[in-house]
Amino acid sequence: MKRIGKLAVATLLVINLVFMGLMLFSAYSPHFNPEDHPIRACFGMVFPVFLFINFCFLIAWLVISYKLAIIPFIAFLLCIPQIGTSFPINFKTKKKNIPPNHIKFLSYNVMGMATKKKVDGKNAILQYIKNSGADIVCMQEYIHTNSKYVTQKDIDTELAMYPHKNIHQVGNKFSGNYIACYSKYPILSAQRLNYESNHNGSVVYNIKIGNDTVTVINNHLESNKLTLEDKKVYEGMLKSPEVDKVKSGAIHLVRKLGEAQALRAPQAKAVAQAVKNSGNKHIVVCGDFNDTPVSYTHRIISNGLVDAFVASGCGLGISYNQNKFYFRIDNILTSKNMKTYNCTVDRSIKDSDHYPIWCYISKK
Repeated sequence: MKRIGKLAVATLLVINLVFMGLMLFSAYSPHFNPEDHPIRACFGMVFPVFLFINFCFLIAWLVISYKLAIIPFIAFLLCIPQIGTSFPINFKTKKKNIPPNHIKFLSYNVMGMATKKKVDGKNAILQYIKNSGADIVCMQEYIHTNSKYVTQKDIDTELAMYPHKNIHQVGNKFSGNYIACYSKYPILSAQRLNYESNHNGSVVYNIKIGNDTVTVINNHLESNKLTLEDKKVYEGMLKSPEVDKVKSGAIHLVRKLGEAQALRAPQAKAVAQAVKNSGNKHIVVCGDFNDTPVSYTHRIISNGLVDAFVASGCGLGISYNQNKFYFRIDNILTSKNMKTYNCTVDRSIKDSDHYPIWCYISKK
């Protein structure tokens, strides 16, 4: 302590308190309604950054003055729920210990079957789904127009193990965006949720599994609408973090992200209301939320549900894989009377800008 000097310690303490405040603010920013506070609601995206910085302070205080380590430690205690949501740690369950009556559930933003190119006459994304062993597959950005690369006939041929399917256009009639459900179990009904969006949407399915009818809600919520130029601004900030460039770039990006947050807020409420209105005891909500685990969107939709990745996954589970936007934005949530196992963001396939997410689900 004497060698470093009291002034240096005091300065470091003030800096730590600032970052502690930023971490707490970002952790609890999902309680701001983006329709009223779009910019504040965006701060949850950077929670992992402030978490890491405060962890570095904790290590530093343990070396400099262990008594002061209590400061970042208290901040961690106040953020335990957000830490668990952002970085869960669960051990993998052996297949033999998973109940025999389980189903495998897969959610995948297929990016219009990605490049649609075939290798040896096969589309990689279709082959992944075909070989996944999933019982129910929910897809976002599904291609529904025939092309020289992938046709509906190609899809139906490769996914012939799914006798039941439903394909719904979302957004307005000009969007060209579809979401789909392929199932080994009968799809009794499918209804699009009524909320405003030009390009995105959600569909509620009732699926008969054994003696139960399960509500499945497949979502592709409002995209962040970042253009190619916006992404170049972001990458430029990372490559050359000059003060002026970072400041102007951050203001521009946060403004656009805030606008998307405000559009997603009523969509999230509509999904949450659909969960409440479900007449079925068992519910699965999945898809591309276009928002992070520490966000208003995730908080509203997951209320009363269990996040499969938090309950049975491990690590950050980053599901978006392009433009250095490393976030988990794809989800599988279940009602509390269901148990999930080995929820996995599968990085073995990179043909879409999203990784697929899957898990085993059984009744408790």
